[in-house]
Amino acid sequence: MDPGDPGTEPPNNGTPGPFDGPQWPHQGPRAMYLAVAVLMGLVVASASVLNGLVIVVSVRHKKLRSPLNYILVNLAVANLMVTLCGSSVSLSNNISGFFVFGKRLCELEGFMVSLTGIVGLWSLAILALERYLVVCRPLRDFRFQHRHAASGCAFTWGWSLLWTTPPLLGWSSYVPEGLRTSCGPNWYTGGSNNSSYILALFVTCFVMPLSLILFSYTNLLLTLRAAAAQQQESDTTQQAEREVTRMVVAMVVAFLTCWLPYTTFALVVATNKDIVIQPALASLPSYFSKTATVYNPIIYVFMNKQFQSCLLGMLCCGYHPRGMGKTSPAAPSPQVAAEGLRNKVSPSHPV
Repeated sequence: MDPGDPGTEPPNNGTPGPFDGPQWPHQGPRAMYLAVAVLMGLVVASASVLNGLVIVVSVRHKKLRSPLNYILVNLAVANLMVTLCGSSVSLSNNISGFFVFGKRLCELEGFMVSLTGIVGLWSLAILALERYLVVCRPLRDFRFQHRHAASGCAFTWGWSLLWTTPPLLGWSSYVPEGLRTSCGPNWYTGGSNNSSYILALFVTCFVMPLSLILFSYTNLLLTLRAAAAQQQESDTTQQAEREVTRMVVAMVVAFLTCWLPYTTFALVVATNKDIVIQPALASLPSYFSKTATVYNPIIYVFMNKQFQSCLLGMLCCGYHPRGMGKTSPAAPSPQVAAEGLRNKVSPSHPV
């Protein structure tokens, strides 16, 4: 970090540095730090349980280890790491009112949260692409296999590592942000070094995955609607099409709700050096994006009927209270033919 960076050194007005002691009342009232600590506590508890269950249930039930579910486990792992490396650190720091772990661990936290956050973000994009390839079959005879799923997971980590390592090497930096109780890319100091990195990150880790998500789900919905139009007399077909439409809309809205405020805020501040943002306001997008670790598993996994069946079976010691027995039949593979519409869009196969 630049020794003259205002994010790391006390300003002339006597405000302690982010590693020196409590930032209240200089950055915000103490009640604000405690409120953020409560929010982070809820996120840590909820995300740990939800994502932990996704991993445990997927490991224990062989039928959930299909290629199409690899990316869901990858998403859960990334979410869990964001929780452990980011939200839990923020919880501790907000209780104390400053970044208690020092400059080096600030850089490490900023790197790890960025790395695993972008892995989760790109996992959503790869998930959408996988569903597009399986349902729409643009490659005709292409069959999605385990090696393709593993390659998709490897890509999310490799691509994220490519774009989160530069701040450790001098292209921008990881510094305390907002209330100075969490660290992230330096989007508020200004200068061509920081602004160019933020712009590159915006394009490669927000615009690109969002474009892939919109392209994949738009084509998937068009395919399903065309198939449903051929079976207008089938109530189950029409219901399936409506279910998938609602789920796709929920996925896209959740993605934008989580990441659009943070990326837009960072881009605007990085490219307008004269803009003045209150510390509390500057912290909101960052902390809000961490809540994705809670609702991602709910939307992408717990709305999956096959996963629900396995989870209930595990929690009830192998007995399903609805009389489904120890296991339920695996959902049929998605098919493109109109007669297979109900199977391919059933929530038993997450879209």
